[in-house]
Amino acid sequence: MTSKRIIGHLDMDAFFASLEERATPRFAGKPIVVGSDPKNGHGRGVVSTANYKAREYGIHSALPISKAWQLSEQAVKQGREGVIFLPSNFPMYEKSSQNILNIINEYSDFVEQGSIDEFYFDLTKYKTFKKAESICKEIKKEIKNREKITCSIGLAPNKLISKIAASINKPDGFLAISPKNIEAFLSPLLIRKIPGIGPKTAEILNKLNIITIKELRSLTEEELKQILHSKTGRDIYLKARGIDDSPITENREAKSIGGQITFEENTFEIVSLVDKFLIHANNIFEKFKDSEFATFKSVTITIRFSDFVTISSTKNFKTPFCKNDDKKLKLESLKLLLPFLDKRKNPQLKLIRLIGVRLEKFSRT
Repeated sequence: MTSKRIIGHLDMDAFFASLEERATPRFAGKPIVVGSDPKNGHGRGVVSTANYKAREYGIHSALPISKAWQLSEQAVKQGREGVIFLPSNFPMYEKSSQNILNIINEYSDFVEQGSIDEFYFDLTKYKTFKKAESICKEIKKEIKNREKITCSIGLAPNKLISKIAASINKPDGFLAISPKNIEAFLSPLLIRKIPGIGPKTAEILNKLNIITIKELRSLTEEELKQILHSKTGRDIYLKARGIDDSPITENREAKSIGGQITFEENTFEIVSLVDKFLIHANNIFEKFKDSEFATFKSVTITIRFSDFVTISSTKNFKTPFCKNDDKKLKLESLKLLLPFLDKRKNPQLKLIRLIGVRLEKFSRT
């Protein structure tokens, strides 16, 4: 089944930063970081996107914004250009993302948007890899012409291999992997290239001298299940062999609605903290009210302390929340929060860095 499919994965190149360069031509060729305000090295939050020039400084997505500022300052001392730090402009990013989706839809009948800047699309109807390759190059050309930014595309018999292939020749790359070349393609790659193998899993495997995907394939399924837990072991066993029959899924339904806020300073000022928490909870409820869902049954709050230890607390409700239950959400989420403001769940009374609220278990009726 897998070998008969032709699947593309399109990944935009430093998407947010590329759009900022497009919006302000004088930024072209300069190191750019999109994310939180660095506040001269004292800012909170993280990097959303760093363009390729900024990545030369060691800056990457999810890096603390304060560290990104330090790396920029180091570069300036070395006689290099300082980084331009910009706030996020999500309306601009979302508009471009929709335009890109529209372009892909002109060539494919089945498109799955993995995130704001990545897309899977089915090109099986073109019958041959050669024809599908020409379609991918046409899509790249259209995006460059219409959006004035670049993307990288991987083409393969399934979503797994196409995603890995798209990451190889960035930026503005293209790589096609035919069914017969999957094993040779995967073998020399580091195991971190496999989606689902994060730093902790990689560390466990590296200690067993498993560095490359070829070495990973030397382990049997049962061995991987013993080393990792059963589901993860089987999943990685299949991925190491390039096996993936997951379909292109259009219009994926949201599994959760939520968000988090990072405080300007670590705090244990309870009145201020509660006020900000309730405002945040209300903002999340407004997102739910704007959604297509009618009810939800689960509320989770997340707390990150000053030492970066992060704890979540979830409550599932028999009676669902409706769209007029904003006061009920505030009350129930506050009940989840309060144990973190005393010694029940915060015995050392640590300062709090971040709070988050997430709603789950939706229904349309």
